[in-house]
Amino acid sequence: MKLYESGEDYLEAILMLSETKDGVHAIDVVEQLHITKPSVSVMLKKLREDDYITIDADNHLHLTEKGLPIAKKIYERHKVLTAMLIDLGVDPKIAEDDACKIEHDISDETWEKIKDRYQHCC
Repeated sequence: MKLYESGEDYLEAILMLSETKDGVHAIDVVEQLHITKPSVSVMLKKLREDDYITIDADNHLHLTEKGLPIAKKIYERHKVLTAMLIDLGVDPKIAEDDACKIEHDISDETWEKIKDRYQHCC
């Protein structure tokens, strides 16, 4: 499976949730992403089959060596882009929403320039 934006969103959500929870479950992803339980189940199955995540005996979700770097990359972009947009005067809610859209499509070159300029924001 080629990992598309939605898959990256799932990996990012698992990483974000794991920072505040001892064990991340599918229902946590449902609530974080505001997506239906059946949709989350289907995507988690695909992510597991393609070795981006594992699910342990307690149904906790874990990022694998393949999934973790992707989640970190997207989450870092999300945080910096959100902070940058807020710093530019964008309403925090709009900044958050726009960062979610930008984080997946921005080139690595552009990202590095933004990160160099705005790393103080995070």
